[in-house]
Amino acid sequence: MATSLNDCKVAILAVDGFEQAELVEPQRALKEAGVEVHVISQKPGQIQGFKHVDKGDSVAVDATFDQVKASDYDALVLPGGVVNGDAIRLDAQAQGFVKAINQAKKPIAVICHGGWLPISAGIVSGRTMTSWPSLQDDIRNAGGTWVDQEVQIDGNLITSRKPDDLPAFNKALIDALAKGKQAA
Repeated sequence: MATSLNDCKVAILAVDGFEQAELVEPQRALKEAGVEVHVISQKPGQIQGFKHVDKGDSVAVDATFDQVKASDYDALVLPGGVVNGDAIRLDAQAQGFVKAINQAKKPIAVICHGGWLPISAGIVSGRTMTSWPSLQDDIRNAGGTWVDQEVQIDGNLITSRKPDDLPAFNKALIDALAKGKQAA
C-alpha cells in the first residue's frame, strides 16, 4: 500500500518571473498526491509566470516570507525562471527559509535557475547537483559538483535541469516525501 501524503505540507518559494511549468506542474503533482501546497513570495496577491520569455499565467500567493516558518513544512520546491531565480536569491528571508529546511534535512527540490537560491543560501558546497547549464560555473564556484542529467539526488537535495525533466523531478520529490513519512 502506498504511503499517504495527506498530512504533508510543501512550500513553493517564487517571485515574479518564475518559469510557469516549473511551479504549476510540481504544484499539481503534489496536490494530486494529497499534499497541501503553499506558494510563498515576497508580497501578497499574485506573482507573474513566464513561458520562457513570454508572459504566462499569474499564480496566487498563499503567504509571504514573513508569515511562514520552515518548520511548518515537510519539503521545499524552488522553481526556475531567470528573473525569478536572480531576484529571489537576494532575499534574506528566502535564504533563511532554504537554510532552515536544509538544516532539518527536509527535501529541497530545485529545478533550472532555481539553483541560484541554494547557492546564495550557502548550502551547495560539497553537494552534487544539476541545473540549467548556465548555472554550472556558479555551482562549481560555490563548491558544488555539477552534472548534466535529468534528476540528481544528493541527500535531501533533488535537482533537475529544465521543464522536460518535470516528470522525473516530480516523481523524485513525491518519493522523497513518502520515504520521509515511512521513516517517521
